[in-house]
Amino acid sequence: MWSSRQAFENDFCPVQEDLLGAMYRASEHGLPQLVESVSSDVRAMLALFCYRRSHLHSLAIAIAASCDERELYQLGGRVGSTLYALSHETTVSRPAASSSYGNRKAITLSTKPLSTFTPIDDDLDDEIEADEKARVHVTA
Repeated sequence: MWSSRQAFENDFCPVQEDLLGAMYRASEHGLPQLVESVSSDVRAMLALFCYRRSHLHSLAIAIAASCDERELYQLGGRVGSTLYALSHETTVSRPAASSSYGNRKAITLSTKPLSTFTPIDDDLDDEIEADEKARVHVTA
């Protein structure tokens, strides 16, 4: 296992990829059990690791909610303190998402054309075609 400084500076995931994947896919009820299986210092490193990746922000906040503010600050400085504040603000102000995709906005598609085009004038094509026929007729 990497020291906290090595993991933070070299941006290594402090847990095995299988465990990180299981945490990412876990429901809001299964995640705390997985998080509790990791020591508190590794948990803080993992929260900071996830926070540096936009697609893992919700996981980082969920993990940070189980961390001590002192450990997050020691490992991440102001970022650790901010992460701790976000994690406690989130758990108090709104319920946790049911999955990592739960707080994403739905994608909507337009039902109208993106832009309108004026019809192409076919008269110009007719003129070009007539000019080509005239050239062929003259050369033959």
